[in-house]
Amino acid sequence: MRYIRVLLHIVPALVLLIGCSVQAQTFSVLYNFGSEAGDPFQPAYSGIVAQGRDGNLYSTAPHGGTCCGTVFQITPAGKLTNIHSFSGSGDDGGFPHGGVTLGTDGNFYGTTYEGGTSESGVVFKVTSGGTYTTLYSFTGGSDGGFPYAPPIEGNDGNFYGTTAFGGDVNACNGGCGTIYKITTAGKLTTLYQFDITHGNGPYTPLVQGTDGNFYGTAEYGGVGNAGLVFKITPAGKFTVVYNFDETHGEFPLAPLVQGSDGNFYGTTEYGGVHSSGVVFKITPAGKITVLHSMNGTSDGSEPYGGLVQASDGNFYGTNVYGGTKTCNGSNDCGTFFKITPKGAFSVLYQFDGTTGEQPAITPFQHTAGSVYGDTQAGGTGDVSPCTTGNCGVFYGWSSSGLPAFVSLLNYSGKVGKTIEFLGQGFVKGKTTVSFNGTAAIATIASGSYLTAAVPSGATTGLVTVTTSGVKLASNKIFRVTPQITSFNPTSGPIGTSVTIAGVSLTQTKKVTFGGVAATDFTVDSDKQVTATVPTGAVTGHIEITTAGGTAASSGVFTVTQ
Repeated sequence: MRYIRVLLHIVPALVLLIGCSVQAQTFSVLYNFGSEAGDPFQPAYSGIVAQGRDGNLYSTAPHGGTCCGTVFQITPAGKLTNIHSFSGSGDDGGFPHGGVTLGTDGNFYGTTYEGGTSESGVVFKVTSGGTYTTLYSFTGGSDGGFPYAPPIEGNDGNFYGTTAFGGDVNACNGGCGTIYKITTAGKLTTLYQFDITHGNGPYTPLVQGTDGNFYGTAEYGGVGNAGLVFKITPAGKFTVVYNFDETHGEFPLAPLVQGSDGNFYGTTEYGGVHSSGVVFKITPAGKITVLHSMNGTSDGSEPYGGLVQASDGNFYGTNVYGGTKTCNGSNDCGTFFKITPKGAFSVLYQFDGTTGEQPAITPFQHTAGSVYGDTQAGGTGDVSPCTTGNCGVFYGWSSSGLPAFVSLLNYSGKVGKTIEFLGQGFVKGKTTVSFNGTAAIATIASGSYLTAAVPSGATTGLVTVTTSGVKLASNKIFRVTPQITSFNPTSGPIGTSVTIAGVSLTQTKKVTFGGVAATDFTVDSDKQVTATVPTGAVTGHIEITTAGGTAASSGVFTVTQ
Protein backbone atom coordinates (compact mmCIF):
# COMPACT_ATOMS: atom_id res chain seq x y z
CA MET A 1 0.00 0.00 0.00
CA ARG A 2 1.33 3.45 -0.88
CA TYR A 3 -0.10 6.87 -0.13
CA ILE A 4 1.21 10.13 -1.57
CA ARG A 5 -0.94 13.21 -1.95
CA VAL A 6 -0.16 16.73 -3.14
CA LEU A 7 -2.84 19.41 -3.06
CA LEU A 8 -2.76 22.37 -5.42
CA HIS A 9 -5.45 24.87 -4.56
CA ILE A 10 -6.48 26.73 -7.68
CA VAL A 11 -8.16 29.59 -5.86
CA PRO A 12 -8.78 32.31 -6.78
CA ALA A 13 -7.21 31.72 -10.21
CA LEU A 14 -9.73 29.08 -11.22
CA VAL A 15 -12.90 30.15 -9.46
CA LEU A 16 -15.89 30.23 -11.77
CA LEU A 17 -18.86 32.44 -11.11
CA ILE A 18 -22.23 31.00 -12.06
CA GLY A 19 -25.10 33.28 -11.13
CA CYS A 20 -24.39 34.35 -7.57
CA SER A 21 -22.60 31.15 -6.52
CA VAL A 22 -18.88 30.55 -6.34
CA GLN A 23 -17.60 27.12 -7.34
CA ALA A 24 -14.49 26.13 -5.42
CA GLN A 25 -12.24 24.00 -7.60
CA THR A 26 -9.17 21.98 -6.66
CA PHE A 27 -6.60 20.05 -8.68
CA SER A 28 -4.88 17.28 -6.69
CA VAL A 29 -1.99 14.98 -7.44
CA LEU A 30 -3.21 11.84 -5.68
CA TYR A 31 -0.25 9.61 -6.47
CA ASN A 32 3.16 9.90 -8.09
CA PHE A 33 3.77 6.69 -10.05
CA GLY A 34 7.23 5.24 -9.50
CA SER A 35 7.32 6.19 -5.82
CA GLU A 36 7.81 2.61 -4.64
CA ALA A 37 9.47 -0.51 -6.04
CA GLY A 38 7.09 -2.41 -8.32
CA ASP A 39 4.90 0.63 -8.94
CA PRO A 40 3.05 0.97 -12.22
CA PHE A 41 4.45 3.83 -14.25
CA GLN A 42 3.95 5.66 -17.52
CA PRO A 43 0.23 4.84 -17.91
CA ALA A 44 -0.56 5.10 -21.60
CA TYR A 45 -3.44 5.50 -24.00
CA SER A 46 -6.19 4.32 -23.83
CA GLY A 47 -5.82 3.71 -20.09
CA ILE A 48 -9.55 3.65 -19.31
CA VAL A 49 -10.37 4.15 -15.62
CA ALA A 50 -13.27 2.23 -14.06
CA GLN A 51 -15.03 2.52 -10.71
CA GLY A 52 -15.51 -0.74 -8.83
CA ARG A 53 -18.35 -1.90 -6.64
CA ASP A 54 -16.14 -0.98 -3.67
CA GLY A 55 -15.95 2.69 -4.74
CA ASN A 56 -12.27 2.46 -5.66
CA LEU A 57 -10.78 3.19 -9.08
CA TYR A 58 -9.07 0.66 -11.34
CA SER A 59 -6.88 0.92 -14.43
CA THR A 60 -3.66 -0.38 -16.01
CA ALA A 61 -0.15 0.75 -16.86
CA PRO A 62 2.03 -0.95 -19.49
CA HIS A 63 5.11 -0.67 -17.28
CA GLY A 64 5.95 -1.67 -13.73
CA GLY A 65 5.11 -4.63 -11.55
CA THR A 66 7.36 -7.67 -11.79
CA CYS A 67 7.88 -7.32 -15.53
CA CYS A 68 5.38 -6.11 -18.02
CA GLY A 69 2.81 -3.79 -16.51
CA THR A 70 0.05 -4.05 -13.94
CA VAL A 71 -3.63 -3.72 -13.15
CA PHE A 72 -3.83 -1.35 -10.22
CA GLN A 73 -6.40 -0.12 -7.71
CA ILE A 74 -6.33 3.39 -6.31
CA THR A 75 -8.65 4.81 -3.71
CA PRO A 76 -10.16 8.30 -4.13
CA ALA A 77 -7.75 9.34 -1.35
CA GLY A 78 -4.70 8.11 -3.27
CA LYS A 79 -3.77 4.74 -1.75
CA LEU A 80 -2.41 2.55 -4.56
CA THR A 81 -2.26 -1.26 -4.77
CA ASN A 82 -1.14 -3.51 -7.62
CA ILE A 83 -3.72 -6.28 -8.01
CA HIS A 84 -2.03 -8.10 -10.90
CA SER A 85 1.45 -7.96 -12.40
CA PHE A 86 1.80 -9.27 -15.95
CA SER A 87 4.60 -11.67 -16.74
CA GLY A 88 4.36 -11.54 -20.54
CA SER A 89 4.97 -15.28 -20.71
CA GLY A 90 2.78 -18.32 -21.31
CA ASP A 91 -0.85 -17.34 -21.72
CA ASP A 92 -0.40 -14.29 -19.47
CA GLY A 93 -0.50 -10.94 -21.19
CA GLY A 94 2.03 -8.16 -21.26
CA PHE A 95 2.05 -4.37 -21.56
CA PRO A 96 -1.62 -3.45 -20.92
CA HIS A 97 -2.34 -0.10 -22.58
CA GLY A 98 -6.12 -0.20 -22.44
CA GLY A 99 -7.27 0.17 -18.85
CA VAL A 100 -10.31 -1.80 -17.72
CA THR A 101 -14.10 -1.81 -17.75
CA LEU A 102 -16.37 -3.10 -14.99
CA GLY A 103 -18.68 -5.97 -15.91
CA THR A 104 -22.09 -6.66 -14.43
CA ASP A 105 -20.53 -9.71 -12.75
CA GLY A 106 -18.33 -7.39 -10.68
CA ASN A 107 -15.13 -8.37 -12.50
CA PHE A 108 -12.90 -6.10 -14.56
CA TYR A 109 -12.20 -6.82 -18.23
CA GLY A 110 -9.26 -5.57 -20.26
CA THR A 111 -6.64 -6.35 -22.85
CA THR A 112 -2.87 -6.41 -23.14
CA TYR A 113 -1.01 -5.15 -26.18
CA GLU A 114 1.38 -8.09 -26.19
CA GLY A 115 1.78 -11.44 -24.47
CA GLY A 116 -0.40 -14.50 -24.71
CA THR A 117 0.35 -17.73 -26.53
CA SER A 118 1.00 -15.95 -29.85
CA GLU A 119 2.55 -12.78 -28.39
CA SER A 120 -0.27 -10.75 -29.99
CA GLY A 121 -2.11 -9.71 -26.86
CA VAL A 122 -4.93 -11.13 -24.76
CA VAL A 123 -8.39 -10.40 -23.38
CA PHE A 124 -8.39 -10.89 -19.61
CA LYS A 125 -10.67 -10.86 -16.59
CA VAL A 126 -9.54 -9.92 -13.10
CA THR A 127 -11.37 -9.58 -9.79
CA SER A 128 -10.91 -6.64 -7.43
CA GLY A 129 -8.90 -9.03 -5.25
CA GLY A 130 -6.51 -9.89 -8.08
CA THR A 131 -7.73 -13.31 -9.27
CA TYR A 132 -6.71 -13.25 -12.93
CA THR A 133 -7.95 -15.21 -15.94
CA THR A 134 -6.81 -15.01 -19.56
CA LEU A 135 -9.98 -15.34 -21.63
CA TYR A 136 -8.44 -15.30 -25.11
CA SER A 137 -5.04 -15.03 -26.77
CA PHE A 138 -5.05 -13.25 -30.13
CA THR A 139 -3.09 -14.86 -32.95
CA GLY A 140 -2.36 -11.67 -34.87
CA GLY A 141 -4.10 -13.21 -37.89
CA SER A 142 -7.72 -13.08 -38.95
CA ASP A 143 -8.91 -12.71 -35.35
CA GLY A 144 -6.84 -9.54 -34.86
CA GLY A 145 -4.01 -8.65 -32.54
CA PHE A 146 -2.32 -6.00 -30.39
CA PRO A 147 -5.37 -4.34 -28.78
CA TYR A 148 -5.03 -0.87 -27.25
CA ALA A 149 -8.49 -0.72 -25.68
CA PRO A 150 -10.56 -2.76 -23.23
CA PRO A 151 -13.79 -4.41 -24.38
CA ILE A 152 -17.13 -3.05 -23.17
CA GLU A 153 -20.14 -5.06 -22.05
CA GLY A 154 -23.12 -4.93 -24.39
CA ASN A 155 -26.77 -5.07 -23.46
CA ASP A 156 -26.74 -8.78 -24.33
CA GLY A 157 -24.09 -9.58 -21.70
CA ASN A 158 -21.31 -10.22 -24.22
CA PHE A 159 -18.22 -8.02 -24.51
CA TYR A 160 -17.27 -6.06 -27.63
CA GLY A 161 -13.91 -4.56 -28.49
CA THR A 162 -11.30 -3.65 -31.08
CA THR A 163 -7.79 -4.69 -32.03
CA ALA A 164 -5.38 -2.21 -33.59
CA PHE A 165 -3.80 -4.71 -35.99
CA GLY A 166 -4.47 -8.10 -37.56
CA GLY A 167 -7.62 -9.06 -39.39
CA ASP A 168 -7.36 -9.11 -43.16
CA VAL A 169 -3.66 -9.93 -43.46
CA ASN A 170 -3.66 -8.71 -47.07
CA ALA A 171 -4.52 -5.18 -45.96
CA CYS A 172 -2.28 -2.67 -44.17
CA ASN A 173 0.80 -4.93 -44.30
CA GLY A 174 -0.59 -7.48 -41.88
CA GLY A 175 -4.04 -6.24 -41.04
CA CYS A 176 -5.82 -2.97 -40.29
CA GLY A 177 -7.48 -4.17 -37.10
CA THR A 178 -10.72 -5.87 -36.13
CA ILE A 179 -13.93 -5.59 -34.14
CA TYR A 180 -14.72 -8.64 -32.02
CA LYS A 181 -17.32 -10.08 -29.66
CA ILE A 182 -16.29 -12.30 -26.77
CA THR A 183 -18.35 -14.19 -24.20
CA THR A 184 -17.48 -14.30 -20.52
CA ALA A 185 -16.36 -17.88 -21.17
CA GLY A 186 -13.80 -16.68 -23.72
CA LYS A 187 -15.46 -17.61 -27.02
CA LEU A 188 -14.38 -14.94 -29.53
CA THR A 189 -16.13 -14.03 -32.76
CA THR A 190 -14.58 -11.61 -35.26
CA LEU A 191 -17.35 -9.25 -36.36
CA TYR A 192 -15.40 -7.07 -38.80
CA GLN A 193 -11.98 -6.72 -40.40
CA PHE A 194 -10.87 -3.21 -41.37
CA ASP A 195 -9.45 -2.66 -44.87
CA ILE A 196 -8.05 0.93 -45.07
CA THR A 197 -10.98 2.15 -47.22
CA HIS A 198 -13.30 1.60 -44.27
CA GLY A 199 -10.78 2.43 -41.58
CA ASN A 200 -7.39 1.45 -40.24
CA GLY A 201 -6.16 1.38 -36.66
CA PRO A 202 -9.14 1.23 -34.29
CA TYR A 203 -7.26 2.05 -31.10
CA THR A 204 -10.36 3.04 -29.18
CA PRO A 205 -12.93 1.32 -27.00
CA LEU A 206 -16.44 1.15 -28.42
CA VAL A 207 -19.57 2.79 -27.02
CA GLN A 208 -23.03 1.26 -27.32
CA GLY A 209 -25.56 3.84 -28.40
CA THR A 210 -29.14 4.08 -27.23
CA ASP A 211 -30.12 2.52 -30.57
CA GLY A 212 -28.30 -0.69 -29.57
CA ASN A 213 -25.52 -0.27 -32.13
CA PHE A 214 -21.84 0.20 -31.32
CA TYR A 215 -19.94 3.32 -32.37
CA GLY A 216 -16.23 3.98 -32.55
CA THR A 217 -13.36 5.62 -34.40
CA ALA A 218 -10.48 4.45 -36.56
CA GLU A 219 -7.46 6.74 -36.41
CA TYR A 220 -6.49 6.24 -40.05
CA GLY A 221 -8.05 5.10 -43.29
CA GLY A 222 -11.26 6.17 -44.92
CA VAL A 223 -11.61 8.71 -47.72
CA GLY A 224 -8.45 10.86 -47.50
CA ASN A 225 -6.82 8.59 -44.88
CA ALA A 226 -7.72 11.02 -42.06
CA GLY A 227 -9.70 8.50 -40.00
CA LEU A 228 -13.40 7.99 -39.53
CA VAL A 229 -16.37 7.36 -37.25
CA PHE A 230 -18.10 4.01 -37.72
CA LYS A 231 -21.18 2.13 -36.55
CA ILE A 232 -21.55 -1.63 -36.24
CA THR A 233 -24.55 -3.69 -35.18
CA PRO A 234 -24.19 -6.51 -32.63
CA ALA A 235 -24.55 -8.88 -35.59
CA GLY A 236 -21.61 -7.28 -37.44
CA LYS A 237 -23.19 -4.98 -40.05
CA PHE A 238 -20.64 -2.17 -40.50
CA THR A 239 -21.31 1.41 -41.67
CA VAL A 240 -18.99 4.39 -42.06
CA VAL A 241 -20.73 7.30 -40.34
CA TYR A 242 -18.23 10.04 -41.21
CA ASN A 243 -14.87 10.41 -42.97
CA PHE A 244 -12.69 13.07 -41.37
CA ASP A 245 -10.93 15.78 -43.30
CA GLU A 246 -8.41 18.27 -42.02
CA THR A 247 -11.03 21.00 -41.56
CA HIS A 248 -13.27 18.99 -39.26
CA GLY A 249 -10.48 17.13 -37.55
CA GLU A 250 -7.88 14.57 -38.47
CA PHE A 251 -6.79 11.27 -36.89
CA PRO A 252 -9.39 10.50 -34.18
CA LEU A 253 -7.40 8.61 -31.59
CA ALA A 254 -10.03 9.04 -28.86
CA PRO A 255 -13.23 7.11 -28.10
CA LEU A 256 -16.68 8.60 -28.51
CA VAL A 257 -19.15 9.38 -25.73
CA GLN A 258 -22.89 9.68 -26.29
CA GLY A 259 -24.20 12.85 -24.72
CA SER A 260 -27.50 13.32 -22.93
CA ASP A 261 -28.83 14.90 -26.15
CA GLY A 262 -28.29 11.67 -28.10
CA ASN A 263 -25.36 13.01 -30.13
CA PHE A 264 -21.81 11.68 -29.93
CA TYR A 265 -18.87 13.80 -28.80
CA GLY A 266 -15.16 13.25 -29.30
CA THR A 267 -11.77 14.67 -30.21
CA THR A 268 -9.22 14.37 -32.99
CA GLU A 269 -5.47 14.40 -32.57
CA TYR A 270 -4.87 16.90 -35.37
CA GLY A 271 -6.84 19.04 -37.80
CA GLY A 272 -8.99 22.09 -37.21
CA VAL A 273 -8.12 25.75 -37.69
CA HIS A 274 -4.68 25.43 -36.06
CA SER A 275 -3.97 21.77 -36.97
CA SER A 276 -3.78 21.04 -33.24
CA GLY A 277 -6.93 18.95 -32.86
CA VAL A 278 -10.61 19.59 -32.37
CA VAL A 279 -13.55 18.78 -30.15
CA PHE A 280 -16.51 17.69 -32.29
CA LYS A 281 -20.15 16.70 -32.04
CA ILE A 282 -21.64 14.20 -34.49
CA THR A 283 -25.19 12.94 -34.87
CA PRO A 284 -25.87 9.20 -35.26
CA ALA A 285 -26.65 10.03 -38.91
CA GLY A 286 -23.20 11.59 -39.45
CA LYS A 287 -23.76 15.36 -39.31
CA ILE A 288 -20.62 16.80 -37.71
CA THR A 289 -20.04 20.11 -35.91
CA VAL A 290 -16.64 21.34 -34.75
CA LEU A 291 -17.20 22.75 -31.28
CA HIS A 292 -13.66 23.97 -30.72
CA SER A 293 -10.31 23.99 -32.52
CA MET A 294 -7.31 23.81 -30.18
CA ASN A 295 -5.01 26.78 -30.68
CA GLY A 296 -1.86 24.75 -29.98
CA THR A 297 -0.66 27.14 -27.28
CA SER A 298 -2.72 28.17 -24.24
CA ASP A 299 -5.54 25.74 -25.10
CA GLY A 300 -3.15 22.86 -25.47
CA SER A 301 -2.80 20.59 -28.47
CA GLU A 302 -3.29 16.99 -29.57
CA PRO A 303 -6.14 15.59 -27.45
CA TYR A 304 -5.36 11.87 -27.41
CA GLY A 305 -8.06 11.05 -24.89
CA GLY A 306 -11.80 11.41 -25.24
CA LEU A 307 -14.37 13.31 -23.21
CA VAL A 308 -16.48 12.54 -20.18
CA GLN A 309 -19.86 14.21 -19.76
CA ALA A 310 -19.96 15.02 -16.09
CA SER A 311 -22.94 15.46 -13.78
CA ASP A 312 -23.03 19.21 -14.50
CA GLY A 313 -23.80 18.46 -18.17
CA ASN A 314 -20.43 19.72 -19.42
CA PHE A 315 -17.63 17.70 -21.01
CA TYR A 316 -14.12 17.38 -19.61
CA GLY A 317 -10.97 16.35 -21.47
CA THR A 318 -7.22 16.76 -21.78
CA ASN A 319 -4.59 17.83 -24.29
CA VAL A 320 -1.35 15.85 -24.31
CA TYR A 321 0.80 18.82 -25.37
CA GLY A 322 0.66 22.60 -25.41
CA GLY A 323 -0.32 24.82 -22.52
CA THR A 324 1.55 27.63 -20.83
CA LYS A 325 3.93 25.64 -18.64
CA THR A 326 7.40 24.53 -19.72
CA CYS A 327 8.33 20.87 -19.98
CA ASN A 328 11.44 19.64 -21.77
CA GLY A 329 12.34 23.15 -22.86
CA SER A 330 9.01 24.08 -24.44
CA ASN A 331 5.40 24.73 -23.53
CA ASP A 332 4.21 21.16 -23.98
CA CYS A 333 3.07 19.85 -20.58
CA GLY A 334 -0.60 19.56 -21.55
CA THR A 335 -3.89 20.92 -20.25
CA PHE A 336 -7.13 19.85 -18.56
CA PHE A 337 -10.22 21.53 -20.04
CA LYS A 338 -13.98 21.87 -19.92
CA ILE A 339 -16.30 22.42 -22.87
CA THR A 340 -20.06 22.90 -22.90
CA PRO A 341 -22.33 21.04 -25.35
CA LYS A 342 -22.54 24.32 -27.30
CA GLY A 343 -18.77 24.74 -27.50
CA ALA A 344 -17.83 27.23 -24.77
CA PHE A 345 -14.24 26.17 -24.00
CA SER A 346 -12.12 26.88 -20.92
CA VAL A 347 -8.80 25.54 -19.63
CA LEU A 348 -9.15 24.49 -16.00
CA TYR A 349 -5.56 23.46 -15.32
CA GLN A 350 -2.14 23.77 -16.93
CA PHE A 351 0.08 20.79 -16.14
CA ASP A 352 3.60 21.84 -15.18
CA GLY A 353 5.72 18.69 -15.14
CA THR A 354 5.84 18.30 -11.37
CA THR A 355 2.06 17.89 -11.32
CA GLY A 356 2.06 15.71 -14.41
CA GLU A 357 2.86 15.86 -18.09
CA GLN A 358 1.24 14.37 -21.20
CA PRO A 359 -2.27 13.52 -19.93
CA ALA A 360 -3.22 11.01 -22.63
CA ILE A 361 -6.27 9.21 -21.26
CA THR A 362 -9.97 10.00 -21.14
CA PRO A 363 -10.94 11.53 -17.77
CA PHE A 364 -13.38 9.62 -15.57
CA GLN A 365 -15.98 10.95 -13.12
CA HIS A 366 -16.48 9.12 -9.83
CA THR A 367 -20.04 8.94 -8.51
CA ALA A 368 -18.96 11.15 -5.60
CA GLY A 369 -18.47 13.95 -8.17
CA SER A 370 -14.73 14.34 -8.68
CA VAL A 371 -13.06 13.75 -12.06
CA TYR A 372 -9.94 11.56 -12.22
CA GLY A 373 -7.22 10.71 -14.70
CA ASP A 374 -3.52 10.11 -15.08
CA THR A 375 -0.56 11.40 -17.04
CA GLN A 376 2.05 9.44 -18.95
CA ALA A 377 4.96 11.51 -17.68
CA GLY A 378 5.81 14.11 -15.06
CA GLY A 379 5.53 13.81 -11.31
CA THR A 380 8.16 13.23 -8.65
CA GLY A 381 8.42 9.42 -8.62
CA ASP A 382 11.97 8.25 -9.21
CA VAL A 383 12.28 4.57 -8.32
CA SER A 384 14.17 2.68 -11.03
CA PRO A 385 13.55 1.84 -13.83
CA CYS A 386 11.73 5.15 -14.24
CA THR A 387 13.34 8.46 -13.32
CA THR A 388 12.07 11.77 -12.00
CA GLY A 389 9.74 13.41 -14.48
CA ASN A 390 9.15 10.23 -16.48
CA CYS A 391 6.81 8.17 -14.27
CA GLY A 392 3.48 10.02 -14.46
CA VAL A 393 0.84 10.89 -11.86
CA PHE A 394 -2.74 10.02 -10.95
CA TYR A 395 -4.74 13.21 -10.44
CA GLY A 396 -8.15 14.37 -9.32
CA TRP A 397 -10.26 17.44 -10.05
CA SER A 398 -12.98 18.44 -7.60
CA SER A 399 -15.53 21.23 -7.90
CA SER A 400 -18.55 22.23 -5.86
CA GLY A 401 -20.32 22.47 -9.22
CA LEU A 402 -19.99 18.72 -9.86
CA PRO A 403 -22.81 17.00 -7.93
CA ALA A 404 -22.63 13.41 -6.74
CA PHE A 405 -24.79 10.91 -8.63
CA VAL A 406 -25.49 7.22 -9.11
CA SER A 407 -24.15 5.23 -12.04
CA LEU A 408 -25.99 2.24 -13.50
CA LEU A 409 -24.12 -0.64 -15.11
CA ASN A 410 -26.94 -1.01 -17.62
CA TYR A 411 -29.09 1.86 -18.85
CA SER A 412 -31.86 -0.16 -20.49
CA GLY A 413 -33.91 -3.20 -19.62
CA LYS A 414 -37.30 -4.83 -19.33
CA VAL A 415 -39.51 -4.87 -16.25
CA GLY A 416 -38.07 -7.41 -13.82
CA LYS A 417 -34.45 -7.04 -14.93
CA THR A 418 -32.00 -6.54 -12.07
CA ILE A 419 -30.03 -3.31 -12.43
CA GLU A 420 -26.78 -2.58 -10.60
CA PHE A 421 -26.04 0.81 -9.03
CA LEU A 422 -22.73 2.39 -8.06
CA GLY A 423 -22.72 5.31 -5.67
CA GLN A 424 -22.02 6.16 -2.05
CA GLY A 425 -23.76 6.42 1.29
CA PHE A 426 -26.12 3.48 0.74
CA VAL A 427 -27.61 2.34 4.08
CA LYS A 428 -29.95 -0.57 4.68
CA GLY A 429 -33.37 0.65 5.74
CA LYS A 430 -32.59 4.24 4.77
CA THR A 431 -32.15 3.92 1.00
CA THR A 432 -34.93 3.94 -1.61
CA VAL A 433 -34.86 3.65 -5.41
CA SER A 434 -37.22 5.19 -7.95
CA PHE A 435 -37.35 4.61 -11.72
CA ASN A 436 -38.67 7.93 -13.06
CA GLY A 437 -41.06 8.17 -10.12
CA THR A 438 -41.95 4.48 -9.78
CA ALA A 439 -40.63 2.94 -6.58
CA ALA A 440 -38.43 -0.14 -6.67
CA ILE A 441 -37.09 -2.42 -3.94
CA ALA A 442 -33.43 -1.76 -3.18
CA THR A 443 -31.07 -4.53 -2.14
CA ILE A 444 -28.07 -2.98 -0.38
CA ALA A 445 -24.84 -4.93 -0.84
CA SER A 446 -22.52 -2.24 0.54
CA GLY A 447 -22.29 1.48 1.06
CA SER A 448 -21.24 1.88 -2.58
CA TYR A 449 -23.20 -0.84 -4.39
CA LEU A 450 -26.87 -1.86 -4.58
CA THR A 451 -29.25 -3.63 -6.95
CA ALA A 452 -32.90 -3.12 -7.83
CA ALA A 453 -35.27 -4.80 -10.29
CA VAL A 454 -37.09 -2.60 -12.83
CA PRO A 455 -40.58 -2.29 -11.28
CA SER A 456 -43.89 -2.78 -13.08
CA GLY A 457 -45.16 0.55 -14.37
CA ALA A 458 -41.67 2.06 -14.66
CA THR A 459 -41.14 4.57 -17.47
CA THR A 460 -38.09 5.86 -19.28
CA GLY A 461 -36.35 8.68 -17.41
CA LEU A 462 -33.86 9.34 -14.65
CA VAL A 463 -33.42 6.88 -11.82
CA THR A 464 -32.99 8.31 -8.34
CA VAL A 465 -31.61 6.87 -5.13
CA THR A 466 -32.50 8.59 -1.88
CA THR A 467 -30.25 7.65 1.00
CA SER A 468 -30.27 9.20 4.48
CA GLY A 469 -32.20 12.15 3.07
CA VAL A 470 -29.81 12.80 0.17
CA LYS A 471 -31.27 12.38 -3.34
CA LEU A 472 -28.87 11.16 -6.02
CA ALA A 473 -29.94 11.11 -9.68
CA SER A 474 -28.53 8.81 -12.35
CA ASN A 475 -26.05 10.43 -14.72
CA LYS A 476 -27.96 9.03 -17.72
CA ILE A 477 -31.55 8.27 -18.62
CA PHE A 478 -32.69 4.69 -18.02
CA ARG A 479 -34.68 3.31 -20.94
CA VAL A 480 -37.45 0.87 -20.04
CA THR A 481 -37.75 -1.63 -22.90
CA PRO A 482 -41.36 -2.17 -24.08
CA GLN A 483 -42.83 -5.61 -24.75
CA ILE A 484 -45.75 -6.86 -26.85
CA THR A 485 -47.30 -10.05 -25.44
CA SER A 486 -50.38 -10.46 -27.69
CA PHE A 487 -52.87 -8.67 -29.95
CA ASN A 488 -56.51 -9.20 -30.91
CA PRO A 489 -57.83 -9.71 -33.51
CA THR A 490 -54.98 -11.28 -35.46
CA SER A 491 -56.40 -10.28 -38.86
CA GLY A 492 -58.75 -7.78 -40.44
CA PRO A 493 -59.17 -5.09 -43.12
CA ILE A 494 -58.01 -1.48 -43.08
CA GLY A 495 -59.82 0.34 -40.28
CA THR A 496 -59.89 -2.63 -37.88
CA SER A 497 -59.44 -1.72 -34.23
CA VAL A 498 -56.70 -3.89 -32.71
CA THR A 499 -56.08 -4.27 -28.99
CA ILE A 500 -52.37 -4.73 -28.28
CA ALA A 501 -51.36 -6.14 -24.89
CA GLY A 502 -47.90 -5.78 -23.45
CA VAL A 503 -45.66 -4.28 -20.79
CA SER A 504 -44.24 -0.74 -20.44
CA LEU A 505 -46.54 0.82 -23.06
CA THR A 506 -47.33 4.10 -21.24
CA GLN A 507 -44.92 6.18 -23.32
CA THR A 508 -46.04 4.81 -26.70
CA LYS A 509 -45.40 7.33 -29.46
CA LYS A 510 -45.73 5.17 -32.57
CA VAL A 511 -47.56 2.03 -33.70
CA THR A 512 -46.92 0.33 -37.05
CA PHE A 513 -48.57 -2.52 -38.97
CA GLY A 514 -46.12 -4.15 -41.36
CA GLY A 515 -43.99 -1.02 -41.18
CA VAL A 516 -46.86 1.42 -41.90
CA ALA A 517 -47.57 3.91 -39.11
CA ALA A 518 -51.03 4.01 -37.56
CA THR A 519 -52.49 7.51 -37.49
CA ASP A 520 -55.02 6.59 -34.81
CA PHE A 521 -54.01 4.89 -31.59
CA THR A 522 -54.83 5.24 -27.88
CA VAL A 523 -52.70 4.36 -24.87
CA ASP A 524 -55.25 2.70 -22.58
CA SER A 525 -52.81 1.78 -19.83
CA ASP A 526 -49.23 0.68 -19.23
CA LYS A 527 -50.31 -2.77 -20.45
CA GLN A 528 -52.60 -1.94 -23.37
CA VAL A 529 -52.73 0.13 -26.56
CA THR A 530 -55.61 0.24 -29.02
CA ALA A 531 -54.71 1.08 -32.63
CA THR A 532 -56.55 1.29 -35.94
CA VAL A 533 -55.08 -0.55 -38.93
CA PRO A 534 -53.98 2.31 -41.22
CA THR A 535 -54.45 2.83 -44.94
CA GLY A 536 -51.59 1.16 -46.80
CA ALA A 537 -50.90 -1.37 -44.05
CA VAL A 538 -49.57 -4.74 -45.17
CA THR A 539 -49.39 -8.12 -43.50
CA GLY A 540 -46.53 -8.17 -41.03
CA HIS A 541 -45.45 -7.67 -37.45
CA ILE A 542 -46.94 -5.01 -35.21
CA GLU A 543 -44.38 -2.70 -33.64
CA ILE A 544 -44.75 -0.26 -30.78
CA THR A 545 -42.15 2.46 -30.20
CA THR A 546 -41.86 4.16 -26.83
CA ALA A 547 -39.29 6.47 -25.27
CA GLY A 548 -37.48 3.29 -24.21
CA GLY A 549 -37.22 1.56 -27.58
CA THR A 550 -39.23 -0.54 -30.02
CA ALA A 551 -41.03 -3.83 -29.39
CA ALA A 552 -42.18 -6.16 -32.17
CA SER A 553 -44.91 -8.77 -31.94
CA SER A 554 -43.87 -12.39 -32.29
CA GLY A 555 -46.78 -13.09 -34.61
CA VAL A 556 -47.96 -11.25 -37.70
CA PHE A 557 -51.17 -9.30 -38.27
CA THR A 558 -52.81 -10.35 -41.52
CA VAL A 559 -54.37 -7.53 -43.52
CA THR A 560 -57.47 -8.80 -45.35
CA GLN A 561 -59.40 -7.21 -48.22
